[in-house]
Amino acid sequence: MQRRKFIKETTFAGGALLASSLLPLNSFCVPANDVKNITILHTNDVHSRLEPFSQEDNKNAGLGGVAARAALINDIRAEVEHVLLLDAGDFFQGTPYFNLYKGEPEIKAMNLMGYNAATLGEHDFEAGMDNLANQISKATFPIVICNYNFTNTPMEGKAVPYTIIKKGNIKIGILGVGIDNKGLIPDELFKNAKYNNPIESANTVADILKKENCDMIICLSHLGDRYNDDTLSDEILAKENYHIDLIIGGHTHKFFKEPKKYFNRNGNNTLVNQAGWAGMQLGRLDYSLSRTKNKNTTKSQTIVIRKKNAE
Repeated sequence: MQRRKFIKETTFAGGALLASSLLPLNSFCVPANDVKNITILHTNDVHSRLEPFSQEDNKNAGLGGVAARAALINDIRAEVEHVLLLDAGDFFQGTPYFNLYKGEPEIKAMNLMGYNAATLGEHDFEAGMDNLANQISKATFPIVICNYNFTNTPMEGKAVPYTIIKKGNIKIGILGVGIDNKGLIPDELFKNAKYNNPIESANTVADILKKENCDMIICLSHLGDRYNDDTLSDEILAKENYHIDLIIGGHTHKFFKEPKKYFNRNGNNTLVNQAGWAGMQLGRLDYSLSRTKNKNTTKSQTIVIRKKNAE
């Protein structure tokens, strides 16, 4: 009797173990019923706007500035446990600070604010590739871009296709894609770096991140929101990708009131968000992740950055 009971129980346990082994590996990245929350903060096209706009500026008086942005970010970090801070490129060029210091204060400010990753925009090359390589070598965060081949250029080894960041039990893969610089900046600024198709490159890297069992895959993109022709854009990437959950965009300086939602090649949601330009707004997306509920945004907002945030 005891022997039959033992065989029955061990057979049931073995069947349960076998069944569990057939489930996707990433379903166990976050335990069942153990919801994990993460807040994603992001900027794009800050363009060396270290100080807020002058009070004499009719349209943007008092908006922006790294002091107000840092204060806002610190407030959010004090409220929530897991925060990612990301940038979608063009952090250089646009004010006399860049003309004088070639990007050094911009990188120092991003280091102090605790950015986790950033990608490149065409204006980040404006003082030359040697300067860009020198400045980002001082960054405490990775530059991610998977469709630029920097072999035999000053940027070789200075950027990576992707990075993986852990926040608590959440594993997040972050990749980056850049725009075709041809016609946007002089050829000599991009030197002999090679531009590869961003859709193909992003899908290749996202597949790697999926196999690494990342709970969430984010793409930092400087392609631009959308165009009236077949120019590659965030909209096209959102529809043509397989594994990207969120695209944080730049280049087109769009102030999104809420993220755009698309269905990707797998029929899953890919969100796209963008936060204007000049550091006047901070994008915020709050996610809850669990094995049963997958990935859900619980809050999305763009927060205006103004001097009073730093007071």
